[in-house]
Amino acid sequence: MVNAMSQAPRSRSPRLALLLATALSLGACSFIDAPPLARGHRITADQLASLVPGVQARADVQTLLGTPTARSTFDDNNWYYISAVSRNRPMQKEHLSEQRVVVVEFDDAGKLKSVRELTEADGRSVSMVSRETPVPGNERTTLQALFGNVGRFNPLGGGTGITNTNPGATQPNSTRLN
Repeated sequence: MVNAMSQAPRSRSPRLALLLATALSLGACSFIDAPPLARGHRITADQLASLVPGVQARADVQTLLGTPTARSTFDDNNWYYISAVSRNRPMQKEHLSEQRVVVVEFDDAGKLKSVRELTEADGRSVSMVSRETPVPGNERTTLQALFGNVGRFNPLGGGTGITNTNPGATQPNSTRLN
């Protein structure tokens, strides 16, 4: 009887230790602070202060700020300098702590027209479209996709009589009519 009672607490102690170690290790993940990860082209306040609208040309701005991150798609008069600082924490979504977009606008003569910084209020929400582009041809099942190529290729190169099924490929012994 004494042996049965003394073994009950012993069998619980490894479980309790494992549970405690798991709880501490998972709890410690929230205290880990990942180093900040800077991305993009960071523009300092001193660089922005050195820009004078109406005086500097594109080459001058590029010398001061560097190559822009992006340019306007249909008009080369807008340059965008985009930067962000994010942190990757264990078992969490990436956290964006700072984002900055500086827009440099030029006139048609290539002189600096204006410099402005976009804020979060300037952003627009983009909704994703869940449609798929239809592809002509056979609808294949998952099994057909996995096992469809079994037996089609002969690594030794002889005897099976299987030819290239690419419609645009020419066969070595075929004659083409022009």
